[in-house]
Amino acid sequence: MIHLLSATVERWPVAGAFIISRGAKTDVDVVVCTVGDGTHVGRGEGTAIYYEGETAEGCAAAIRAYAGPLDRQALLTQMPRGAARNALDCALWDLEAKRADVPVWQLAGLSAPAPLPTAFTISLGDPATMEAAARTAAGRGFALLKCKLTGEGDRARIAAVRAGAPDARLIVDANESWHDLDIAAEAQALADLGVEMVEQPVIHGREAALAGVRAPLPLCADESCHTSADLDRLGDFDAVNIKLDKAGGLTEALVLRQAARERGFRVMVGCMLGTSLGIAPAALVAQGADWIDLDGALLLARDRDGALALDDGLLQPGNLWGMGE
Repeated sequence: MIHLLSATVERWPVAGAFIISRGAKTDVDVVVCTVGDGTHVGRGEGTAIYYEGETAEGCAAAIRAYAGPLDRQALLTQMPRGAARNALDCALWDLEAKRADVPVWQLAGLSAPAPLPTAFTISLGDPATMEAAARTAAGRGFALLKCKLTGEGDRARIAAVRAGAPDARLIVDANESWHDLDIAAEAQALADLGVEMVEQPVIHGREAALAGVRAPLPLCADESCHTSADLDRLGDFDAVNIKLDKAGGLTEALVLRQAARERGFRVMVGCMLGTSLGIAPAALVAQGADWIDLDGALLLARDRDGALALDDGLLQPGNLWGMGE
C-alpha cells in the first residue's frame, strides 16, 4: 500500500528579486509531498499558481485532504489540476521509479535526458538595468534570454537587452500586458530587434483578441494553456508553454506535449520559481522542445543538495529526483 507521508511548505529565497508586470518576489513558497510504501519513498514539489489564487498552504492542505487512490491515473480525474496535484503526481512517479529500480524517463518511455539549453530570465526593469542583466547572463554562457515586459516602453527595453547581449537569442513574456496595443505592430518592432517569440500577449480568457492578428513571429499561450483540454480553443496561438504546475503533474504534461505536437503547435516548456526538485520532472518534458525556460531554481539564492548543475548555459541532468534506487 502507498501512503501519504507528508505535505509541507518550504520557503526559498530569491537571488535579489524576480520582477514581472504583476509585481516582485523576494522568496518563493513551495509545497513538498512525500509518499511511501514502507520500503521506498518518493518526493515531488509544486509551486502555487498565484495568479489563480493558489497558495502553498492551500496546496499542502489539498494534498492532505485528498481521499482518492494514490495512483497517477486516478489523480487526473479525482484531483483538480494545479500545484497540489503536480507535487503528488511527481512524488508518485519518483516512488514508482524507486520500486522498479529504473529512472522515470525509462518508465515513461522517453529517451535518456540530455543537457538542456535553458533560457535565463531578465526581470522587468528600466532599460539600463535590463541591459546590464543581459550582459551578465550572456557572460555566464546563456545563449537564450527571456525578457519580462509590461506593455509600456517594451521596445526600449528590448533594444537595451540587445545592446547588452548582441549575440543572444531573445524571447519575451508580455504577461498579458499587450491587450490594449496593436499586437502585430509591437511584435514587428521586437522582431526587428531579433526577438523570436512572444509569450501570452493577451489576458487569458480573452484569446479572441488574437483573431485575425498576423504577427511576424510566433505567439505562445502560457496563462491561456493549462492542460490538453485547452488546445482546441487556442487556434490563434502558434505555440503553447507547458508547465507542470499548470498541467497538474508530469503525467498530464506528457499528454499535453503529445497533443500539442499532433495539432501543429510549437512547444515551450517553462516553470514557476522553485528548487531543482520541481525542475527535474519538467526537464523530461523539455527534451526536444522548441524553447526551454527552466531557470526557476537558477533564480534562487540557494538550491537543494544535489541540485541540477549548470555548465555553460546548459542544464545538466541530475540524480535528485526520479532516478530509481
